[in-house]
Amino acid sequence: MAPKVGLFIPCYIDQLYPQVGIATLKTLEHFGCDVEYPESQTCCGQPMANTGCTNEVGPLARRFLEIFKSYDAVVCPSGSCVSMVKHHYDEYFTDNPEYEALKAKTFEFCEYLTNELGIDKLAGRFPHKVGLHQSCHGLRELRLASSSELRIEPFGPARALLESIDGVEVTTLKRPDECCGFGGTFAVAEEAVSCMMGEDRVSDHEQAGTEVLTALDMSCLMHMSGIIRRQQKPIRVMHISEIFAECL
Repeated sequence: MAPKVGLFIPCYIDQLYPQVGIATLKTLEHFGCDVEYPESQTCCGQPMANTGCTNEVGPLARRFLEIFKSYDAVVCPSGSCVSMVKHHYDEYFTDNPEYEALKAKTFEFCEYLTNELGIDKLAGRFPHKVGLHQSCHGLRELRLASSSELRIEPFGPARALLESIDGVEVTTLKRPDECCGFGGTFAVAEEAVSCMMGEDRVSDHEQAGTEVLTALDMSCLMHMSGIIRRQQKPIRVMHISEIFAECL
């Protein structure tokens, strides 16, 4: 029986990049998932939590649980939003077995493809030099890839999936897991620092020969895409789900 998947779409994707949600849906359905998009879903509360408004997060956390608890899996094309659910909802639930079950079955999109569906190779062709940005939440809270400060065997399922696509050359960065500077409300409160960090990331991709910049988080790509447009850099920006959907 096909797994019943609840598709969890972040606010900025819903409002600004709906094509990313559609690409995620198409990819999951291609691999045999029975996907539903609960229209009653709301923001997970991450912006409020980032600014210290923790009381406002509680109702959203409880609503999220009620909406998604019945699915076999909850899948989201954003590491930061998944991290919010798995690592920052605990204070709103005390000894709640339904929430513990929800945490265990909530996954970032690439994580679900590789770890749960066992996908290790993608068909299709994408003849481009692709630069992979590793977002902070996915890297250091969800551990979706190895980070440079840890002396461990390198791993990275998203990179492996990209490299399995015919024609893809993943570019080599000088600083492969540095923050892009977005950081949610940090980009508003510390605009100058945020922009300088984003410019550093874009420059690293430019020197590496990146033609298509991708990531597991559209929020990071949104930040760097703005810099790329203003500086008129010849780099195309695509969420990783868009690349997968185009190949399929």
